[in-house]
Amino acid sequence: MKLKFVFAVVVSSLCFSATALAQTFPDRPVKLVVPYAPGGSADITARMISEDWGKALGQAMIIENKAGAGGNAGVDSVAKSRPDGYTIGLHTLSLAVNPALYPKMPFDTLKDLAPIGMVASSQHVLVVNPKVPAQNLKELIALLKKNPGKLTYGSAGNGSTMHIAPELFKATSSTFITHIPYRGGGPALSDTAGGQVDMSFPVASAAAQFVQSGMLRGIGVTGSKRSPLMPNVPTLAEAGLPAYSFETWFIVFAPAGTPTVVIDKLNSTLNATLANPSLKARMVKEGFDPIPSSPAVARQRLEKEIPVWAKLMKERGISAD
Repeated sequence: MKLKFVFAVVVSSLCFSATALAQTFPDRPVKLVVPYAPGGSADITARMISEDWGKALGQAMIIENKAGAGGNAGVDSVAKSRPDGYTIGLHTLSLAVNPALYPKMPFDTLKDLAPIGMVASSQHVLVVNPKVPAQNLKELIALLKKNPGKLTYGSAGNGSTMHIAPELFKATSSTFITHIPYRGGGPALSDTAGGQVDMSFPVASAAAQFVQSGMLRGIGVTGSKRSPLMPNVPTLAEAGLPAYSFETWFIVFAPAGTPTVVIDKLNSTLNATLANPSLKARMVKEGFDPIPSSPAVARQRLEKEIPVWAKLMKERGISAD
C-alpha cells in the first residue's frame, strides 16, 4: 500500500512538473541554429519564419549561423545542447544525406535529435555565369560533354542541397563538372555571379534577383513546375532532361531528451505560424511551399530518406573527402 502511495505521488509530481513546464516555456529567447552561412536556403527559411514563430511563442527567436562540415558542425552544437528547448536547429534534406557522406558523424541523426516538425519545401535553379557560352540546357550539356571536368560548380558544402542537386544532374545528363565546396550557399552564389565558379544550383529564392538583374543566366529550375519568381525559366525536365527532378525540404529539431511538452509547444506554434495567411503568402511568393507536420511525421521523413540517399551516394561514389 505504501509503495502504491509513493508511486502515485511520483506520477502526480511528474504530471505537475510537465504541466508547469508547458505553461512557463519559453521564459527567455530561443536560439535557432542554422548550420550554414547567411544567404543560403536554410538561412532564408529561418529568417522568414523566426519573427512570427517567436511572436507565437511569446519570446524572441535568435538566429545563429554556425557553418562547417556540410552542416554537421551546427547540428552537432544543437545535439550537444541542454535539452530544454532553448537551442533548436533548422536544416535541409542534407540532414538525411550526411550520414552517407561522412563516415564519422559527430552525432547520430535519429538518436541524438528530436524532430519538431517540417517547415517547407523548395526547388533550386541551375544558374551559370553570363560568360559561360551556353544559352540553354541543350547548349550547356553539349559544352560540358565537350569539356569534361573543366567547368566548375559551387555548393554550400559537401552534402548540402547545392551539392546533391548538381550531382543528380551529372548522373542524369552523363556529364562531369568539378565541385567547389563553400561554407554556405551565399558565398557560392556570389562567386558564381563573380565568375570564380561557372555555375551553381542555389535555391530559387536566393537566385531570383541575380537572374532578374542579368548577373546570372537561369538555365532551368529543378522541380516539377516553373517558379513564380522566374516564370520565364523552364524546368530542367521541359528544357530537355525529363528524368531530372529535385526539391529540398526544411526541418526543425531539438536535442534528444527535450521534454515532450516542450516539443509539442514548439510544434504547435510552428504549425500555427506556417498557417498564418500573411506568412504563407510571403513564403509562396519567395518560392517556398509550407508543409506543417507533427513531430512523428518529421521523424518518418528522416527515417524514410536516410536509406534512399545512402543508396545514391554509394552508387555515385560520393563522399565528403
